[in-house]
Order: sequence, then C-alpha cells, then structure tokens
Amino acid sequence: MVKLTPQTLKRLAGLEQDIGYVFKDKDLAITALTHSSYGDGRSKNANNERLEFLGDRVLGLLTADKLFAFDNGDEGSMARRLNALVRKETCARVARLVNLGVYLLISPSEDRQGGRDKTSILGDACEAVLAALYLDGGLGSAQEFYDSHWRAEIENVMAKSTKDPKTDLQEKASAQGYGLPEYAVLERSGPDHRPLFVIEVDIAGLGKAKGTGKSKKDAERYAALHLLENWPKQT
Repeated sequence: MVKLTPQTLKRLAGLEQDIGYVFKDKDLAITALTHSSYGDGRSKNANNERLEFLGDRVLGLLTADKLFAFDNGDEGSMARRLNALVRKETCARVARLVNLGVYLLISPSEDRQGGRDKTSILGDACEAVLAALYLDGGLGSAQEFYDSHWRAEIENVMAKSTKDPKTDLQEKASAQGYGLPEYAVLERSGPDHRPLFVIEVDIAGLGKAKGTGKSKKDAERYAALHLLENWPKQT
C-alpha cells in the first residue's frame, strides 16, 4: 500500500476537489490512483487493477439502470448504447474532465511516455475511482459521480442511431459504390482476463479508422463508428 505522505495526500485533495467528494478511506482512494507501473513494477504497493475490475461492473450496473429507465428500445439497441457508454474511450473522456491524469501515481518512465493521457490508463483509473466511491460512500456516491459526469455522454448516445455501426457502414459504402469494409487487428494488449484490442477498418477509396474495445467485436464496431463520423471528410 502506498504511504500517505504529504505529497500523496495533496494529490488526493486535488482530486477530491475536482470530483466534489471527500474520501473517508484515504488508503482506498490512493490505491485507485496507483497505476501498476508505480515503483517501476517492482514495488509491493497495491495498484488500481482490482478496483478497476469492480468499477467496470459498477459502471455497467449504473448504465444499465439508466438505459432501462430512459431508453424505450429493444435489448439489442440498449446493449449497443451500454457498450458505447462503458467503453475505455468514454471513461477516459470523463477522466479528462476531472483532471484525473494529473493525480495518478505512475512510474517516471510511463510519465515520460505520456501515460497521464493514455486512453487505456485513464479509462482504467476512472473505473477504479468509481469503485472507490462505491466502496467508500455506497452506491449513492458512485451514482452522483456517474450522473454528473456521464450526462453529456448519455445525451450524445441517445441522440444517435441504434443501428449497428458495422451494418450502417457496410450499407452506406455499398450505396455509394465502395467495396466492403475490411477489418484488421492492429494491437492486442492487457492480460488474458482483461484484453484490449485495437482494430482498423479500411474501405478502399474512402479511408481508414481505428477503434478500441474489450473484445474484437466491440473494437470493430467503434472503428466503423469512427469512420462513419468522419464520412463527410472522406468524400
């Protein structure tokens, strides 16, 4: 466990101010901020991976509850919206809103490589903080954080078509005389129980786009979605 020094407590105080919550269990909160690289991987300090595991499930519950209350679509459309709201990129955007990267405990080498703004690190840390809020203050505290910082994400997702983006991309490409989209895995990272895929979609004569996800299927969907979002720029 990371020692509660004046420096770490100052770091935590900054986060508490930005998220509007004061942790009772300071050790728990510091653990949520501790990346596995801290201590250059040799330290026995607890890191935020276990909390990230729990936070992923808390996030899924809060999102499912929100969609069940406000989304009148079928199971398929709700599942696609849920996937969009719990993905790493979404969590990383929320993390940037609360300046989470500034407060992370990471190794100097990871810091030099831009770790404080890496989507994967920020996404995991955001889920870890959500878990810490849940453990420290109950579901209500996690709910308040979620309601405050996912509101714009929910509004954005609800405003979009619920059609599967891969289907939408293929239909649009075909209608405008392009070939079929081709998907390729560019990168697979993370442990077996928590993989992260980077996949690129390519449509000859149109362009390429990348997507990340916890499964190949999700990464393909996000790649297709990104290419659809940039469609006017490609033609």
